[in-house]
Amino acid sequence: MKNYLPLLLSLTMTVAFGQKKELKKAEKEFKSGAFEAASKILTDNEALFATADEKTANAYNFLKGRLALQNKEYQAAFEIFIALKDDARLKSEVQEQIAALSSALITSAIEANEKQDFVGSATYLYLAYTIDPEVNKDYLFFAASNSVNGQDYDNALKYYQELKDINYTGITKKYYVTEVATNEEREVSETEYNILGKSSDYISPRMEETPSKYPEIVKNIALIYAQAGDQEKAIAAVREAREENPDDLNLILTEANIYIELDEKDKFKDLMTQAIARDPNNANLYFNLGVVTSDLGDNETARAHYEKAIELDPSFESSYLNLVALILNGESAIVEEMNSLGTSRKDNLRYDELKGAREELYKECVPVLKGLIEINNKNEEAIKTLMNIYGTLGENQGYMEMKKLLEAI
Repeated sequence: MKNYLPLLLSLTMTVAFGQKKELKKAEKEFKSGAFEAASKILTDNEALFATADEKTANAYNFLKGRLALQNKEYQAAFEIFIALKDDARLKSEVQEQIAALSSALITSAIEANEKQDFVGSATYLYLAYTIDPEVNKDYLFFAASNSVNGQDYDNALKYYQELKDINYTGITKKYYVTEVATNEEREVSETEYNILGKSSDYISPRMEETPSKYPEIVKNIALIYAQAGDQEKAIAAVREAREENPDDLNLILTEANIYIELDEKDKFKDLMTQAIARDPNNANLYFNLGVVTSDLGDNETARAHYEKAIELDPSFESSYLNLVALILNGESAIVEEMNSLGTSRKDNLRYDELKGAREELYKECVPVLKGLIEINNKNEEAIKTLMNIYGTLGENQGYMEMKKLLEAI
């Protein structure tokens, strides 16, 4: 056996020399930008490197990872770099490549998003998240949102569930200062805030937190379940969140929105009432409650809600228009009865009564529409409606005023 030992050593040295030679050739081609040539060398010599020692094998795989990154084979590059991250000899270089991979993924995600390839964008974002889950939580949220936009609900549910499990809120801090010279507030970075807040050229430094995205996550989980026809899981998802935060207004609204999606208007109404109890000065809550109450046939209560919304927010244009529509709901029944009448004296008297009732409805709408036009004299719907009402009532002056407003738009 000892007669073969020198030969065996010679063969081992020859193979090792060949591995290093081919690896250097491939690295040289890579550095010159000849990526296909470098890739061909590695592929043609795959069997040669199968017996390489750890150092050479890792160098071979590292170059494969760089080629994969260059070719936008991001998943392959990720798997290679993660496998090499504990190699002390390559640690800094691997970290650099992982950073480059993360940057390339975000660039590709943005490009895919611009092309409305939402599923592709989500795939890139999710991989970017997995590179550093602690730092890149936002990418997971964007991946979930893009999956919904791309109608990939299976992955959207998976991503939203991960966000829920890690209790992601997405809350960020925003910083503002007011410039003394212009008296204008502007948003600044945290560093600028710390510096400018001490300057006499700026006043009223303030910081605020953005709203939590957690309610939106829970809502989307529930809505995906609801779309799949699994209403039990849909309701369970939001109720679980509310058990942890029973007084959270956003979660109450989330549950309410799910019930409206499920067309359960009575439950929506109950939850909106709870929401108003916690935020009694929110005009939007009264408006939404007015819409649903009207749908449920309680026009009197709906009217009160719309009027309250206008009281709280006089610029809330939709409240005015919905209130007018609600008042005019009574017109169809009046017109129907008018059209059914004959020509007898009794019918003629009834016709006059109904005509008067119809005119009273129109007169009720006039101050509401005038109030809306006062805050926005370019609201075509309001102007046209009031113009038609004036025309029906025979008020020529009002009709001409609205006509001029309409022509000026």
